Amino acid sequence: MTASTGPTFEYTPDYAEITRRVMSAVAPHIGAGQVADYIPDLGRVDPHQFGFAIATVDGDFHSGGDADVPFALESISKLFSLALVLGHDDKTIWNRVHREPSGEPFNSLIQLELELGIPRNPFINPGAIVVTDQLLSYTGDAFEAVRGLLRAETGNPYLHLDGVTEGSEARTGDRNRALAYLMADFDNMIGPVPEVLDHYFRQCSIMITASELARAGLLFARHGERADGTRLIRRAEARRINALMLTCGTYDEAGEFAYRVGLPCKSGVGGGILAVVPDRCAVVGWGPGLDVKGNSVSATIALETFAATGGLSIF
Repeated sequence: MTASTGPTFEYTPDYAEITRRVMSAVAPHIGAGQVADYIPDLGRVDPHQFGFAIATVDGDFHSGGDADVPFALESISKLFSLALVLGHDDKTIWNRVHREPSGEPFNSLIQLELELGIPRNPFINPGAIVVTDQLLSYTGDAFEAVRGLLRAETGNPYLHLDGVTEGSEARTGDRNRALAYLMADFDNMIGPVPEVLDHYFRQCSIMITASELARAGLLFARHGERADGTRLIRRAEARRINALMLTCGTYDEAGEFAYRVGLPCKSGVGGGILAVVPDRCAVVGWGPGLDVKGNSVSATIALETFAATGGLSIF
């Protein structure tokens, strides 16, 4: 018996029609939710925007709405920093961070202390700080490693961080500082906390469009193969990252996403959500208005519509 390598689809979806239906389904919900105003620069983003993009492994591309409007990458950056760490083929990161859903807010101090400074997973804030810490120890410049990867995978050599967003992140980052110093107290930090957090805040402040992020997300649809045909991570590691996206990628709403969307997803409080259909495509919805868990309202509806209309859930 040959082991399955992923979901099998017996037809070629009409991505243009799927995009049309997504845009129609989302239209009444554009502007719903609350922008992430606890980060001042994100609080000034116009919520009445929505972008959608599909990039396929075969080179096809479809988009709608504000797909070429840049937004802050925020927590979606965690996905790419994790891939870079795993690309060093060093599994010691899993001694520092677990692989379980948190069931708690993404910046919970209580859970972190109860679990002796080891974060539940790499996609909540303390886990991502640990991953950034490890990447910094490998490269000497974690921010540049992430930006360099994204520049290559998006095809945009001018991809940059927004200094205003970075400043907002730093000024309102006391909870992240508390998380990092708590982990340091449990001997789960390698580098100096201020330096690690500087790289972490800058990674979150990278500006990207839905179109660009969909192209970058193909790294995971192609099982770790980069746009230039080289391999960043082994196929098995890409499978595991996709599994973590499904179980942990949308904060403490991952179960709801698995139920409604049925795809590996990674969200960010900038309003973007990246979804991966292995062997097929990467899909991005972006809408600044968030639900109470921190996930974009309009992007969630977009991805639910995409999976249902295209029959592309992995289940």
